Amino acid sequence: MIRRASLLAVAAVACAAATAAPAAAPPLEPRLTKALTAPSLSLGRTAALAVDVASGAVIYAHNSSLPIAPASNEKIPVTWVALTSLGAGYRFHTEVYGTGTRAGSTWDGDLILKGFGDPTLATADVNRLAGTIAGRGIRTVTGRILGDESFYDAKRGAAGWKHYFIGGETPPLSALVVDRARGWPALSPPLLAARTFREALARHGVTVVGRPGLGIAPLSATTLASDVSDPLPAIVRHMNHESDNFYAEMLLKQLAAVAGSAGTSTGGGRLVITAMREAGIPVEGVRMVDGSGLSSLDRLTADALVGVIEAGATDPAIKAAFIGSLAVAGVSGTLSRRLPALRGQVRGKTGTTNLACTLSGLIRSDVVFAVLENGNPVSSWAARAAQDRFVTILAAR
Repeated sequence: MIRRASLLAVAAVACAAATAAPAAAPPLEPRLTKALTAPSLSLGRTAALAVDVASGAVIYAHNSSLPIAPASNEKIPVTWVALTSLGAGYRFHTEVYGTGTRAGSTWDGDLILKGFGDPTLATADVNRLAGTIAGRGIRTVTGRILGDESFYDAKRGAAGWKHYFIGGETPPLSALVVDRARGWPALSPPLLAARTFREALARHGVTVVGRPGLGIAPLSATTLASDVSDPLPAIVRHMNHESDNFYAEMLLKQLAAVAGSAGTSTGGGRLVITAMREAGIPVEGVRMVDGSGLSSLDRLTADALVGVIEAGATDPAIKAAFIGSLAVAGVSGTLSRRLPALRGQVRGKTGTTNLACTLSGLIRSDVVFAVLENGNPVSSWAARAAQDRFVTILAAR
């Protein structure tokens, strides 16, 4: 009898266990909010948004329309507009023009090295240009080598930058920069470029009588040599993987210059915001003062940032280049040492200044997210830890 009673008791417990509902997981929203919380971080100065890619449903939102200093997440809208407006096949170019006439092996006049914004232009490229001149049979140039930076304005930085950013966080800006303006500020970028070209010509046996200088190529000038960069996807991949401020600033000015207006940061910023508005991406409160996010005047919202990433990741024409430009968690770029448990599953863009620490991107192909945290200063260590907690919870939802 005792034996039967024990069996019945065990059976009753087993039955109850089988029919009881499983324990409900804690709600996602408070867990994500807790992930973003730290004593040294302000939730009032934090913006976050996560969206399901397939359905478009908002998974989580906190201050998503709050304008926040974006740090290097500023590069994401620049990347998207560059790929959509210039095209994935776009290449920067650099030209050598001649003014004067040729007599046998002598060019009687000046050679003008004109830059069209290539941020990758290096001595090796200039050497190839010199080789082309020598290959034309030119052995003497009676005039000078002139550097032409007129495709952009002559501003070396942008509004809202600290004075040491030029030459520190980025080389000086110019439409004609060789080797990231190594040798500045002793000489201006276009003058450094002209000198580099003169030296390259000498290596190829071409004698230049005059000293290097500055000038603007007239429309009547003769094109003597050309150089092109790698395609745009390679440019933006380096820019975002390594968070290269110089590439971003040059690309922003390029957008304005190619559109036919002056090659300015202001003009490029206007074009980016216009493109966002036309795509239905919310732009209220958005300010694009520069391309890199160095400016203390820049503002983005989580709504805008997620909108841009969604647009880039779903556009068949640029999808591969856009997604490929993002660093990979545990693998590459600025995410190579972050989120090791999610190795290969997260692609994103980091950003850090003393005012902002940010992370946005994609979790697999399922979720688009953005986290922007501000402070004065912001605790970048605490902010990165919060971002990583946030993404880890999203990835496991």
